[in-house]
Amino acid sequence: MLRLGITVLGVNDIERATEFWSAALGVTTSSEWDYPDWRTLSDERGPVLGLMHSETPVQQHPRVHLDLFVDSRSEQDAEVARLVGLGATKVDWELYPEDPDFVVLADPEGNIFCVVDLSHAQ
Repeated sequence: MLRLGITVLGVNDIERATEFWSAALGVTTSSEWDYPDWRTLSDERGPVLGLMHSETPVQQHPRVHLDLFVDSRSEQDAEVARLVGLGATKVDWELYPEDPDFVVLADPEGNIFCVVDLSHAQ
């Protein structure tokens, strides 16, 4: 039976990306799948994110990106501040809707991701 595995991000600097995403998500590098051009980040449930060396440029409006969930606006604010402290940058996103439930950030490689407040829709 086919099942979804993990999301893979293309990155230029495997070490820098591993450091950022490990700290951002509270995961560790899986020694079982650790190669010069590939890292698998895992938690207690198993693999959660793959990092693959890539020479292609980062897209300004990627077709696929990560959404990271939080349960409240205050948690969103705290996590955005923490992620910026780890090296993420806030993106001046021209596509924000009125009263957005998400904040657009970029990791140190420039990969776009969002921090989404799940309480916003309630």
